[in-house]
Amino acid sequence: MPWQPVFFLLQPRARDRTAEVRVTVSIAIPVLALVLLGQTHMIIYAAFGAFTALYGRGSRSCVRLHAQLAAAALIVIGAGTGVLLAATAAPFVCVLVVETAYAAVGSLWADRASLNPRGPFFGIFALGACASVAPSGPPLYAAAIAAGTATLALAVTSIDAYMRRARDPRDASDMPVRLAPFGHGARHAIEYALVVFAAGVAGYLLGWGHSYWAMASAAVPLAAADLPGRIGRGLHRIVGTLVGLVVTAAILVWAPPPGLLAIIVIALMPPTEALMSRHYAAALVFFTPMILVMTQLASPVPRSQLIIDRAAETALGAVIGMLVVCAISGAEALLRRSMARARE
Repeated sequence: MPWQPVFFLLQPRARDRTAEVRVTVSIAIPVLALVLLGQTHMIIYAAFGAFTALYGRGSRSCVRLHAQLAAAALIVIGAGTGVLLAATAAPFVCVLVVETAYAAVGSLWADRASLNPRGPFFGIFALGACASVAPSGPPLYAAAIAAGTATLALAVTSIDAYMRRARDPRDASDMPVRLAPFGHGARHAIEYALVVFAAGVAGYLLGWGHSYWAMASAAVPLAAADLPGRIGRGLHRIVGTLVGLVVTAAILVWAPPPGLLAIIVIALMPPTEALMSRHYAAALVFFTPMILVMTQLASPVPRSQLIIDRAAETALGAVIGMLVVCAISGAEALLRRSMARARE
């Protein structure tokens, strides 16, 4: 089948030796600060801000900084919107409508900025995750943590860019950053809205409790450019998450104290970054426990429920995403054949 080479393909490693360092510093400083302040339940907001550092790996410094600025806006606005929804105890229907709209707008923004990783996934995920956690303090505090951590990631990238230019002036290339016109991604935005809405409705009707996981997973296949790539990426999401859940169970079964769980979150970030652009399923082996550990710190639930819900919602969302893209591809093929016959 055509998706098989895509599923097993390991992309070459980008020649960016400081990427893991940038990511580690970006997440370690705020997480350790929250541990010292006894605020480990707020780590989820810091982690989403730190995801800014995942963007632009392997690009020239100027392109990487531009990508991270665009990603920071996407993630921080998503997280801030989620915090606001949680603080106002918005009903699920409101969250669903807002997240669907944000998926479409975020897709336009991500396409225009040519983000890598592609698409608005982290913004969608940040919105849904933060909307599901009632902030234990002022909402502005939670949003400020996400914004502050994203700013730190940008500062780390800027310092790294300065040091690179000092070593190699060619890295200071004034190569222009090319922006795609907003109209270019209109079709893509509609696809994101469709899959997020469909997954959210399905998750809510099934009552599994974490519908935002289904909505985020449904968006994953759309990051690929063609149908085989999209099917492969959906399968990556399912397989990588299931393996990651085994790692999660091994971590949580010992009921580590919050401080140790915070260190685990830091430790899981560099391998996630190193593999995200090379093999998505392998990256999820580390990303999944990192997400679930910080979710558990923010809003503890029984470990078995957390793992079962994650498996079910992820599979549901990824399958819905793959079905929608297959349906769209089939409809387009049918339309092309009809138009070809009409011209004959």
